[in-house]
Amino acid sequence: MEKILLKCRHILGYALLFLLLMPAASARAQDGTTVTGVVVDENNLPVVGASVLVKNTVNGVSTGVDGSYTISLDDAASVLVFSFLGYTPQEVAVANRTRIDIQLLPDSKQVEEVVVVGYGVQKKESVVGAISTVDVSNLKVSNAQLSTNLAGQLAGIVSMSRSGEPGKNSAADFYIRGVSSFQGSSSPLVLVDGIERDLDLVDTDDIASFSILKDASASAVYGVRGANGVILITTKKGIVGRPEVKVRAEFGVTQPTQMPEFVNSEQWARMYNEASGTNRYTPEEIAMYRDGTDPDLYPNVNWIDELYRKMAYNQRVNASITGGGEVARYYISGSFYNESSIFRNAGNLYDYDSSINYNKFNFRANIDLNLTKTTVVNLNLANIYEKSFSPGAATSDIWSYAFLTSPNAFPKQYSDGTISAPSAATGFNPWNLLVHSGYREQFWNSAQSLVGITQDLGMVTEGLTANIKFSWDAWNSQIQRRYKEPQQFHATGRDEFGNLIYGSAIYQGSESLTYSHGSASTVTTYLEGSINYNRVFADDHRVGAMFLYNHKIHRRTFGSSDLNPGSTTSATTSLPYKNQGIAARVTYAFRDKYMLEFNMGYNGSENFASGHRFGVFPAVSGGWMISEEPFWSSLKNAVNTFKIRGSYGKVGNDQLGNDDRWLYQSTIITGNSFTMGETGNSGGTGIAMGRPENLDFSWEEETKLDLGVELMFFNQLRIQADYFYTHRTGILMVRGGLPGIAGLQNTSKLPYVNIGETENRGVDVSLEWNKQIGDWFLTARGNFTYNRNKLLNNDEPDWQYKYQNRIGKPYGVGASQPWGLLAIGLFESEEEIANSPVQTFGEYRVGDIKYQDINGDGRIDSNDQIYLGYTTLPEITYGFGATAQWKGLDLNIFFQGIAHVNFFLSGASITTPFSANNLERSAVQRDVWDRGWRSDLSAEQKAAAIYPRMTIGTGTGYGNNSQTSSWWQRNGAFLRIKNVEIGYTLPKSWMVRSGFIKSLRVYVAANNLYTFSEFDLWDPEIGGGQGATYPPNRIYSVGLNANF
Repeated sequence: MEKILLKCRHILGYALLFLLLMPAASARAQDGTTVTGVVVDENNLPVVGASVLVKNTVNGVSTGVDGSYTISLDDAASVLVFSFLGYTPQEVAVANRTRIDIQLLPDSKQVEEVVVVGYGVQKKESVVGAISTVDVSNLKVSNAQLSTNLAGQLAGIVSMSRSGEPGKNSAADFYIRGVSSFQGSSSPLVLVDGIERDLDLVDTDDIASFSILKDASASAVYGVRGANGVILITTKKGIVGRPEVKVRAEFGVTQPTQMPEFVNSEQWARMYNEASGTNRYTPEEIAMYRDGTDPDLYPNVNWIDELYRKMAYNQRVNASITGGGEVARYYISGSFYNESSIFRNAGNLYDYDSSINYNKFNFRANIDLNLTKTTVVNLNLANIYEKSFSPGAATSDIWSYAFLTSPNAFPKQYSDGTISAPSAATGFNPWNLLVHSGYREQFWNSAQSLVGITQDLGMVTEGLTANIKFSWDAWNSQIQRRYKEPQQFHATGRDEFGNLIYGSAIYQGSESLTYSHGSASTVTTYLEGSINYNRVFADDHRVGAMFLYNHKIHRRTFGSSDLNPGSTTSATTSLPYKNQGIAARVTYAFRDKYMLEFNMGYNGSENFASGHRFGVFPAVSGGWMISEEPFWSSLKNAVNTFKIRGSYGKVGNDQLGNDDRWLYQSTIITGNSFTMGETGNSGGTGIAMGRPENLDFSWEEETKLDLGVELMFFNQLRIQADYFYTHRTGILMVRGGLPGIAGLQNTSKLPYVNIGETENRGVDVSLEWNKQIGDWFLTARGNFTYNRNKLLNNDEPDWQYKYQNRIGKPYGVGASQPWGLLAIGLFESEEEIANSPVQTFGEYRVGDIKYQDINGDGRIDSNDQIYLGYTTLPEITYGFGATAQWKGLDLNIFFQGIAHVNFFLSGASITTPFSANNLERSAVQRDVWDRGWRSDLSAEQKAAAIYPRMTIGTGTGYGNNSQTSSWWQRNGAFLRIKNVEIGYTLPKSWMVRSGFIKSLRVYVAANNLYTFSEFDLWDPEIGGGQGATYPPNRIYSVGLNANF
């Protein structure tokens, strides 16, 4: 409780600091007139974010979530200007009134609603590409990584968070419409303000719009970079008006969603006796474990509880200020985030805390300057600084030994203070790795800059503009490790006085901290120039065009590491990576009813040989707004919008997943030995031809087809649905089907060729609904994505049994496929064993796994392996949620789920207990005790067992039961209550009395509140194995939003 109060005090301190730094707010007049009101649209729905400005001044406010506003005036005779994008502005004289309600009407001459597309924006009605957008307020980011909150938020996004460790290791893997390649990168291109950047370096509070481009028409202009889809993020800009300050402060308590449970020492001893068929542990010894009579020599350690806390904490503070006039506008923001971990520490033993702790600082300044009436300069600056503190030992080793160490191996620490160790120097005490191994610090700094000039060329022809932008990004990382290994002992008994007896030290160790370090840095520059044309002729013909040139240079400026020598830069990797190209777009719409669009990217990459570096990537698309036809008029009130669209095109990918540059060149290999002379005692090493030259090597190409429909019912329900199909060819891979006679069996001699081929197809659907009923404002949203890919060519010849061909089957990331034996139960009797096909994986017994003879040859061997279930990447991803607002109260709930996903259990603690032949490293998970086969169970209990008979070491049953099979495959589907938030906005009348606070909202929230899944050993989103990783977190938060 004391720690919680201390954290709350810090949060309040930050908030008060911001309150004190309000010179602009404090300068507001206190004695003038206050006007309140509500701004609604043509459907009497509240307009959120409408501008209310005192004419000819910079005094202005924006409407809140309920469309309401409050503005203070110095002069009761002022004129208020109400405006919102796509609506006709209105000027209203105050005339001593204190309440003015306004209804804004659509302006047909303005863009009603725009969508960010590749290298520009388009009117929503005329967009014919497959684009999904999300209201940024729905991205409830409860940790430091934006990627962990994408799952279920947008149709087309497939995202999995495999870890909850504070910091960068918790970043999610995310893809657009699944994966279409089994080599290289399948990650989408992420552009922040048009510049390729890391998604997780963007602060959610700085985002103005978030879109994903999914089909060829939307991403073809990015050429070789757009094959995996594109994520477009635009950050906020300044708005005309008085300075407006926003502050968000939040404090949270985090805890693991699910942690595995292990057997205690009593259960472990009984299980060992069962597995070995002996009484290795006597009833008296088992009683000692159970009673805790001597915890030094008969320990009963729950390593999960000893190493990890039940909860940790996070906190964040965000602040921004925006404003400006007609000449200059600014948006400046800063944020701080801190998260602790469930890792325990050594208390006050050391002057450092070795548990994981992560800090992140964000700063952004976006400035727009009107040099003239037709020239606008924008300058965007951002800096992100991160720091992580963690144990000296690798966290992966800590988790591994926590899941390996038996509960009775040794105590966490002996009662006399001696640091404990295994009985031999062949393993480690996980507690020592956690708290007695020193510490490591890692720092990351990312400096981002962007300058752009936009020139209106209306003096040449109406609708013509030009833009030039240049960015310079620098990133660096430093890590330093101060490691130690203390002196450790293992007790073997007690002397006549009851003192523990230790032999020689298992690890001599030292209390001195050794030092090692590493560093890396990169610099990326990007230049872009474009000409855009948008114009409407005779109110019927909307014409658009874009031509663009870009050039990117990426340099690895430095890399050295004592910790990981493989991460250092080399003579080749330190040379610049270069990309350049041009892009073009032509659009035409007749009365915004019939739309045609052509996109083209002409891009080059230095990854390929001369003559193959450049390629053309075209796409064509069209749409028909059926609801604008005269014959639809009778249905217009019910089905307000009905649009069909389609696109077809080609995109490319040059991210081929191999850090070896210029793969088209031949190589020379060394190390081949030879002998010579009469006696053969002379010789040495030589050189030989390695990988042969392949000048035809080029990029992957993918053709994309998309057919979509967009509907709007009763001006309340919007539905967008797409069918998509992709066919990717030219996937880079090492030849796998060359005959031995070619003499290229050595892997260093096998050539890289563009021979792989895949297809991917599916549907994605999104819907949005909103309605106002009296004082209630209700919204609902949902999305659904289904995709199934198929491997068409991996250069493998047919297998002996064609049902084992990898070709024709779905695949996951990195070409992973779930192949294994089909398990049909556990053997129940010796008679059943005698009458079943022979299983060729070693001896087996009653209680061991029985497999299906697929080829019918009377033998169970590798030829009986088949494709099982689904891959580890879900085929189905979905999310749905709703919000309700009543006066100042609001409630938000969101669910996220996945389906058609499987993974395999593996690891000694779950599938092969006691297989290590080391009693001290033989931990067993509790579920094996609860639902495993044991000889002392009834026939009914044995029939219900989901774990086979146990084995000691690699004895009878081990080879049979450890085969990859459907017995160990689990359903990874789940439905999760992803976010729940309840907030209350204090009444406007209260805020008016404060004199400077415009609005104040307080809220409580929960993230990853509950998970519904048939798999319950650990969080199913982690995937397979034995759960030995930092689990995703459940987070309870309390916070406030204040506007000044």
